[in-house]
Amino acid sequence: MQRAAYIYALFAVLLWSSVASAFKITLHYLNVVELLLVSSGVSVLVLLVIAIMTGKLSRFKAFNRKDFLHSFLFGLLNPFLYYLVLFNAYDLLPAQQAQAINYTWAITLALLAVPILKQPLFLNDVIGLVVAYFGVLIISTQGNLTNFESTNLKGVIYALLSTLIWALYWVLNVKQSKEPICVLLQNFSVGFFLVLFYYLLTQDLRPLSMKGVMGAVYVGVFEMSLTFFLWLKALKLTNNTARISALIFLSPFVSLIFIHYVVGEEIKIATFMGLLVIVAGVFIQRLKT
Repeated sequence: MQRAAYIYALFAVLLWSSVASAFKITLHYLNVVELLLVSSGVSVLVLLVIAIMTGKLSRFKAFNRKDFLHSFLFGLLNPFLYYLVLFNAYDLLPAQQAQAINYTWAITLALLAVPILKQPLFLNDVIGLVVAYFGVLIISTQGNLTNFESTNLKGVIYALLSTLIWALYWVLNVKQSKEPICVLLQNFSVGFFLVLFYYLLTQDLRPLSMKGVMGAVYVGVFEMSLTFFLWLKALKLTNNTARISALIFLSPFVSLIFIHYVVGEEIKIATFMGLLVIVAGVFIQRLKT
């Protein structure tokens, strides 16, 4: 069981590590809204197939009107707002910067849990916060901490805002007692229709590049849907959740390898050092007081 849990978790980490490269490449062929439309639509189909194959689709009978109202809020947050903001960050920043800054969602999650879930704020939370955002500063300025002239401030703001939306989504979802796959399917279904409405409202209809569509399909499968199922499966099989969860620390570093060899970006020393500082901040935050 534990071996299977590690296999599922490592496969999920590997797939999540590849999506930053997929974002950047696909945005060469599609704009932000087009990428979001195709990928969110694909994610709904994949989640529906998973729900059917695992026999979880019948769990929808337990959903009431209040649950569906909640899904509107959750679908608005994720996938609609979260990926709209995240894809804009990747459109404006090098992939290595966007993915590293986005990793601070773990710190944001802990901070939002204080006012929303009434969890206490410990000293290690504060230290972790300061350390992690010092890492963001290193990455944003490429090591020149007093010079912001070369910083794409708009892109950095988008990347940081995406962590806030992502953390808010999961903090609000923590009280959900429904089947996770069904909750994701419901939220993403609502989110897809919000994306479709936004697309029709803001975009000129045009034929989509086949390369762009293929990239968006990859994002929909391996970022938004199937990988969540693999991760949930790993957590369900393990007898040590902490060890499985710690594997997520590998993701941003493996992602840099993909970004270098697939996207072709030269990984800057400042990016690597800043990411080390961010991960150190997250690690400090996760230490028990």
